[in-house]
Amino acid sequence: MSPAPESRSDDEVLAGTDVTMLLRYGLTEEAFRTALFGDGAIAAAVTLDRLGVLPRSLVFVAEIVRSGGLAYAAGLPEPLPSPEPAAVLRDWLSGAAQTASGPEAETRAARWLEAVAEIVALRRSARGGPA
Repeated sequence: MSPAPESRSDDEVLAGTDVTMLLRYGLTEEAFRTALFGDGAIAAAVTLDRLGVLPRSLVFVAEIVRSGGLAYAAGLPEPLPSPEPAAVLRDWLSGAAQTASGPEAETRAARWLEAVAEIVALRRSARGGPA
């Protein structure tokens, strides 16, 4: 009998989710929106939380997206305070900006970033850390 396959946690599975693709399609196609705001938001929160991103930083980026658009936010040299999470977020925003044009898609992107921030805050709260 072969040994059982190595188990992975839900966090590990979600961290492997292609957030860029979910953003690219979820912002423009309604059929993918549930996946974007569900698994996509959780996957993004897991990834960014592991990199130490604070929820308020994501809310700030959401306001930038709302005010200046996805392309503008993606072009920022430092959308987040630390280099590694900034590069991750910049990749996501750049991918989304390629297909999501128009105020509705950009408003959805800002709402998605706020949802990710809430999930990060919940994760931190559940661990007893600062939100």
